[in-house]
Amino acid sequence: MKFKPTTLLPVLLVTATYILPVQAQQKNKRDTTVTLDSVLIRENRPKHLPEVSGTYIFAGKRTHLITLSPGTANLANNNARMLFATIPGVNVWEMDGAGTQINIGTRGTDSHRSIETNMRQNGYNFNSDVFGYPEAHYTPPMQGVSQIQAVRGSAALQFGSQFGGMFNFKMKEGDPDKPFTIESEQSAGGRRFFNSYNAVGGTVGKINYYAYYSQRSGDGWRPDAAFNYNAMYGHLRYQFNGKGSITFEISRMNYRQQIAGGLTDAQFAADNRQSTRFRNFFSPEITIPALIFNYNFSPNTKLEVTSHVLFGQRNSVQFLNTPNVADTINTSLKSYNPRQVDRDYYLGFTTEARLLHTYHLGNLQSTLTGGLRFFTQETRRKQKGQGTTGADYDLTLTQPYGIDLNLNTLNYAAFAENNFQFTPRFSVTPGVRFEVINTTTEGVINNRQTPISYKGNRSFPLFGTGLQYQVSGSSQLYGNISQAYRPYIYANVTPADQLAIIDPDLKDSKGYNIDLGYRGNVQNLLNYDLAAYYVYYGNRVGTLTQGNVTGTGMHQYTTNIGNLVSKGVETYVSLSLLRLFNPDAGSDIRLFNSLALDRARYTSGMVGLANTNVSLVGKRAEGTPGIINRGGISYLNRHVLTTLQYSYVGKNYSDANNTVYTTTGAAGIVPAYHVFDWAFSYSFLQHYHVTANVNNIFNARYFTRRINMYPGPGILPADGTTFNIGLGLKL
Repeated sequence: MKFKPTTLLPVLLVTATYILPVQAQQKNKRDTTVTLDSVLIRENRPKHLPEVSGTYIFAGKRTHLITLSPGTANLANNNARMLFATIPGVNVWEMDGAGTQINIGTRGTDSHRSIETNMRQNGYNFNSDVFGYPEAHYTPPMQGVSQIQAVRGSAALQFGSQFGGMFNFKMKEGDPDKPFTIESEQSAGGRRFFNSYNAVGGTVGKINYYAYYSQRSGDGWRPDAAFNYNAMYGHLRYQFNGKGSITFEISRMNYRQQIAGGLTDAQFAADNRQSTRFRNFFSPEITIPALIFNYNFSPNTKLEVTSHVLFGQRNSVQFLNTPNVADTINTSLKSYNPRQVDRDYYLGFTTEARLLHTYHLGNLQSTLTGGLRFFTQETRRKQKGQGTTGADYDLTLTQPYGIDLNLNTLNYAAFAENNFQFTPRFSVTPGVRFEVINTTTEGVINNRQTPISYKGNRSFPLFGTGLQYQVSGSSQLYGNISQAYRPYIYANVTPADQLAIIDPDLKDSKGYNIDLGYRGNVQNLLNYDLAAYYVYYGNRVGTLTQGNVTGTGMHQYTTNIGNLVSKGVETYVSLSLLRLFNPDAGSDIRLFNSLALDRARYTSGMVGLANTNVSLVGKRAEGTPGIINRGGISYLNRHVLTTLQYSYVGKNYSDANNTVYTTTGAAGIVPAYHVFDWAFSYSFLQHYHVTANVNNIFNARYFTRRINMYPGPGILPADGTTFNIGLGLKL
């Protein structure tokens, strides 16, 4: 049975999360209870962030707010396509069903471990190395997250690098009215899936505390895909007087995952569940201690200082080859081939200080916020070591690393934004950010035969402006234009071998985002956010094929290959059916739909292909579907919350050259797919609840990614039908 997205568009229209009614006459007032710091959150709120929150300004920006709850998404396994269903245009790479990674991208950005997205927890970054290697290895369990806050294209001024915007995971806190509470949920499912989440929290005098331990394990949907995930978190806030507080938090996550390998197109067609590797493993460990200081000098002036350290490692041991090359006994060695060992070690420190001051411009209140950021990072990269011929997780070396690098970054930044309230309805928010980035790379590559030394020092400003007009008490027009940038990463300035050359004038990718939208609600019946966007992504980094100076050979030249434009529309609409007829109904049926139409094309540039350079003009952006549509229906009453969700994602290409097919499966078309999911929660006896989740109900055969590196190469199949059921309590 085949479905077309257009058949559901007229029907799939409110939220899969439980939001109390927003009255039509409610003014969109500034609200400091929804923040990126430790302040508690009121339930009665819009689906976007308020104009001013804590020390942040969101007026004129495209923002989103998701409240997490069982029955709206599969929280037991961090199912991303359900978690982000109400944010239009979030492209999810479904590496596996384990939920160990959050892989998202938007508007033409790479979804690989959210590498082009500014990922934060309680306001501080958790990308492993923001400038040099910005993959997000850390992933919190969604059962410990109270809400997800997102700022789209205009995020770069306040939050720094990346075109993909900022996503902040606001963690749960202790109950402010009880000295001690306990929370526990145990879930089990097919293929020996088991998830255990256990937490305690409360408030004693001036101290609020919350801590959890989460463990998740299973065999995986494919053979040779077992995983074991552990996460812990502690939060302790001391309110030392009525004006200020200091908070200590510590987060740790580690997991070990067996990698079943990639597939060719022929292998996927024959059996999308098969494994091509059984000796491949991946294991990161990330720890993040943080200190957060908040102080209100007066009702009009607030200070927030956040300092955190991120340290950890990323480890893998793999037999790397195309999927049509089997991992079998080498007859000359009389054993399996040696595996490759790769290890990264991270140590980073960041301090951000933000000051917000409200003042009167005439009779109206305006707001100024500004801040400073200091960041230093050391990454030790050890790759292409020869490992053992065994089949277990073993990082032992039999020959030294072929790549051994010491990578360092020093970053200073300053920013300021001012929300000028010119009339009771109209405001303008200009802003500026200035970045200083110094990077060094020292070490050896090419089997330790080639030393490299690279230094890159640059500084530049970013500018932006937002506009907002309050059309009525429940609707507003908003728009902004904001410059953005993506610093080139270590991989871009590290030659792969002696035949690769790096452009000495390599530049950071720079561009801008434009948003224009209209959002609001009609009483507690209808919510909507309709927007158009335009993204210019200049100086994308890639490789060209060039002849050497002697004319006797070719080499790969890493440089800025071209420019990309992504433009489209993003819409979210939700409708409350039962309250159309009875506004005071104790139950409700809600329809929701989020739709993104994205036309992302290269407007200039060349890329190397088979010893020639091919024009990119008119080519589609790699990994960017033209349509992403997610919608569903939720039913809720005093005890039940359940959601049935439909997702349709259009086709895309795995590379910038828009390759249609390769025999290895590493490049080619990623076909369109559709998938259904269901989440259910039932509360009883005041303190208890049961959950049930089914993902990919109709066992659709699809994949979201081809890849030419870890964890492939080849096609990475998405999971078929999976399920889990759980029992929880909160006392």
